[in-house]
Amino acid sequence: MFTRNWPRHLLCLSLSLPLGSALACGPDFPMRLLDNRGQSLAELPEGNFNFEISRLGHRIAGLNNVSATAYSMDGPDYSEQRNQAEQAGLTPAQQALVKQLRSLTNASQVEVQGANLPDEIRFYLAGAVAFNVGDHGLAAEYFEKVLALPADQRALRSTWAAYSLGRARFAMSAEAGAAPDLLAQARKAFEQTRQLSIDGFSDPLELGVASLGEEARVARTAGDWNTAIELYATQNLHGSAVGYTSLKLLVADLAAMPEEQLAERLKGKPVQQLVTASLISRLGWSFGEQPANELKLIKLLQNSTLGSLNNADRLAAVNYQQGDFASAKAFVEHAGDGGLAWWLRAKLALRDGDKTAAAAAYAKAAQAFPQNESWGDRRTPDFDYETLQPKCRVDGESAILALQRGDYLQAFDQLYRSQSIYWFDAATVAERVLTLDELKHYVDTQVPAPPPLSQHDRDNYVPLPVAASLRNLLGRRLLREGHYEDAPAYFDNDGLRHKARLYGEQRLAADAAWWPTRRAAALFNAAWTAREWGMDILGYEMAPDFATFAGNYSLESTELKVGPLVAEDEVKRQQASAAQPDQRYHYRFVATQLANRAADNLPHTSQAFAAVLCEAAGWNSSLADQSALYQRYVKDGPFVEWAADFGNQCPYPDFENADKRYVTQVTDAARSALRPYKTPLQVGSVVAVTAAALLLINRRRLKAQ
Repeated sequence: MFTRNWPRHLLCLSLSLPLGSALACGPDFPMRLLDNRGQSLAELPEGNFNFEISRLGHRIAGLNNVSATAYSMDGPDYSEQRNQAEQAGLTPAQQALVKQLRSLTNASQVEVQGANLPDEIRFYLAGAVAFNVGDHGLAAEYFEKVLALPADQRALRSTWAAYSLGRARFAMSAEAGAAPDLLAQARKAFEQTRQLSIDGFSDPLELGVASLGEEARVARTAGDWNTAIELYATQNLHGSAVGYTSLKLLVADLAAMPEEQLAERLKGKPVQQLVTASLISRLGWSFGEQPANELKLIKLLQNSTLGSLNNADRLAAVNYQQGDFASAKAFVEHAGDGGLAWWLRAKLALRDGDKTAAAAAYAKAAQAFPQNESWGDRRTPDFDYETLQPKCRVDGESAILALQRGDYLQAFDQLYRSQSIYWFDAATVAERVLTLDELKHYVDTQVPAPPPLSQHDRDNYVPLPVAASLRNLLGRRLLREGHYEDAPAYFDNDGLRHKARLYGEQRLAADAAWWPTRRAAALFNAAWTAREWGMDILGYEMAPDFATFAGNYSLESTELKVGPLVAEDEVKRQQASAAQPDQRYHYRFVATQLANRAADNLPHTSQAFAAVLCEAAGWNSSLADQSALYQRYVKDGPFVEWAADFGNQCPYPDFENADKRYVTQVTDAARSALRPYKTPLQVGSVVAVTAAALLLINRRRLKAQ
């Protein structure tokens, strides 16, 4: 019995065992430069291999880039693309014949049976069949026949024939007894392929770009690594993923070479540039671990570039990343005026303690980097992500120095210009460092309201423009600081403007009301609005509420302390602008405080007093608040039937009838005070009434006499 059911028993046993920790998928958060200012200034982020190799090679005039779908996961595979392209420009009968001839294995039969096809189609098919069966010499002869036709008779298959001729010549070069010039002939055929594509001959398979990779393979086989690298880099520039992948493979091959052989290869400038690109990009790194052969690459690269001024900024960057600051400084002295060179000068100046020189270098770096230069996405040491645009990163690092010297508006402007990249840092400065007047003036003069998102955009989670996020941030800050009339105009949609206007009207009504119950009603309504919509209209963009995530997530926050990169004035500003209380979902505490104020203005014996406290107890500000509200009700409030579920089932406060309780509250208090003396008071009352009656009777008798 046990044997037959052993899988079930094994499953039960496995479920009963303690489970180890598991990795869970969660949201990725962008890097915050201000979170660790020293690290942000000290580190030089790794480059992007694709960007670095784009600096190698050159675009070929007239040669089209590959289409966007060429390497798409959704696109057809190569054989299907070829079959579709092979049918183009033919009649249905010719298409059927081409498909039939493709299945043959004898090139001569193809030539005979395809007699009714145009010569370029017939000769090319015969060559393709010969190539597929391994007869590369015969295939080359047929491809040459295609190219020998008059130009107007080979419009469809010229690029195909030249490309295939190059492949056939390359295959022949590896065969026994091959002629020594076959590699050169193969390269010439690939060059011809590109020229035919440029000249307008049909190239649906984008063989003009593909020929670059094929020629690079030929060059590498011939030992010409420099030309191979340049050709692959050019292929990459024309949009081919093959060029990018091939260069990565070349780096791996170089790293695996013996030192003597690698040193010889590194005498070539393209090889130096490729290795430098891989090092600055930290190609092959995994979870912070350096590849085994990288130190060898660095040592041999440095030896090969001694005294060289070529690529000096990149070589300086590699040395800086490796912690060799002396070599980095030596290279950067000859690195020119590029953005990377000035960025490195800024970092080296900071290491020397010269913040003035660093600020000047950052300014020059920001001017030198193109606005649209992007190094792609990266993971920080803390595993946050960063979309690395050097100009924005340089401005962000410069903002750290601006904060330290008290140029708060400049710091904010530099961070805000990055838009979404460093929005978390810009938001922190906007709501915690700038004064309200400084922020409002900046927004009024620099940040016009963008067009509102359509409902379709909202339904599809299109993110708000950063300008709208900043204006929302200002609107919430205005409400928090009591500028109720100014705030609504800054919110980005009618719904938020309505909520902000309603909250402001309720707060103003409470301030203006002279009758206590009316003041209480306005305060309670404001409290309800703050609790229900507080994240939207009162929440901090960053800590403690994180309205930027709609409150669904929070980020770790380190205590800001005065230090080398943090001035005392900034600390004071951040302390002064902190949430009150400085706890997550702080608006819930605001709502609870408003509800308590509403209760202060109500008769303690009224239903409204109990209902206000009951409602506020369910707002989840804190367990301490919840307990305090209940204890206040128990101590001062009236008995109500729904008190058994206090904080959960609460009726709306009856403010209209609360006024009556001002009179009954006094009389009820008197009754309560006299209740222990009920019997003596009753006897005394009877005696007093009797005495009064006797007195009246006596007076009447006296008058009658």
